[in-house]
Amino acid sequence: MAFIHQLGLNKLFSLFSPVVRPLLNVRANQRLESAVNVWDLRDAAKKRTHLMCFGYLDSGADDELAMARSRSAYSEYECHYNVLAGNSPETLDLRTTLFGGQVNLPFFMCPTAGHRMFHTLGEKATASVAAEKGILFALSSLSTTSVEDVGKILPANQPKVFQLYLWKDKGLNRELLARARENGYDAVALTADFSWFGNRERDRRNGFSIPPSYSVKQIVEAIKRPAWTWDLISNDMYTYANINQDVPAESLAAFINKQLSPEFTWDDAEWLAGEWGGHLSLKGVVRADDAVRALKSGFSSVWISNHGGRQLETAVPPVDALPEIRAAVGPDVQVILDGGVMRGTDIAKGLALGADGVGIGKAYLYGLAAGGKEGVAKAVDTLEDELQRAMGLLGVRTVDELKARGPELIRRRNTVKWPPA
Repeated sequence: MAFIHQLGLNKLFSLFSPVVRPLLNVRANQRLESAVNVWDLRDAAKKRTHLMCFGYLDSGADDELAMARSRSAYSEYECHYNVLAGNSPETLDLRTTLFGGQVNLPFFMCPTAGHRMFHTLGEKATASVAAEKGILFALSSLSTTSVEDVGKILPANQPKVFQLYLWKDKGLNRELLARARENGYDAVALTADFSWFGNRERDRRNGFSIPPSYSVKQIVEAIKRPAWTWDLISNDMYTYANINQDVPAESLAAFINKQLSPEFTWDDAEWLAGEWGGHLSLKGVVRADDAVRALKSGFSSVWISNHGGRQLETAVPPVDALPEIRAAVGPDVQVILDGGVMRGTDIAKGLALGADGVGIGKAYLYGLAAGGKEGVAKAVDTLEDELQRAMGLLGVRTVDELKARGPELIRRRNTVKWPPA
């Protein structure tokens, strides 16, 4: 299929898209409409998306235990709800403040790489949903839509975050920070747990690569997923839009691997804090001592994450690390949580246990892969509905009330009863 883009045949195919795309997406649209939760969106994404790309989205490191435990850890926390609270949808207020700006929901879209791998609209679809819903959007530096193009989609008064890896090339770091600043990004999140590349064995089995290879296996898998494949062959080939455009697409993976380094230290992090000079969050923290050190090194917030269980196998579930980190940094430091969130009750538990905001990753990408912008909107709407129901049944009306009463409402199974002795 490489010759299609080399010869520019994708331009020709695109002329037929208004007719072909709707026909190929009939079943995908039906699955999307019938989905009732994020797990259904996952199933729909699997049926529409090339095996290689779905595997990249769906997988974790090694035996995928860290990923599974990040999800299952939420089930270890129980809801000790109040009855007769008089709650109704009209009494609930899910608004809160994140990264200095007001948002309509306390959860948001985490920075995740390569949205156009899953649907041709990519980050334009996900950012558009964030803009319409009035929620925080975080853009990955390995996005397939540029900092500038996403910045144009998001309203100026709506907070947005740019995620950065600490590249070896400090000139590249400065360039990305400058572009983020010029395009109105309110904060930067430095991902600190990606200096080594996790062992994603499912990717190796599936022959995952960017850009896609054109082996017999990959072509057969492409034929099995005609809606996804039509998007691929009728649009321009996707690349990492924020990385040096002089690097050929075929060399991007090697370029990125060469730019990452396991030698990063706290000195490098402090250098970045000085370069940015604004709101800076350290992403990938799972220990209280690292959280405290981050604040002393110039970071203004802490982002608890184990990279979706995609880096170090059997890493601690982020929600389990949350209470200790919150206690260590105190009540006034913004703490963000992500990892394993698949239900609105997960979001409620994260807020109750000490998070100011909760990030979703796979959940909205399943929606994107299942049905583009409509799929992303369904993922967000589903989680919002579940969160509203959870708050209503818990007996709280605002995010602040949920956070303030968290220790009495959400308790770990088989622990001492509230209040403690």
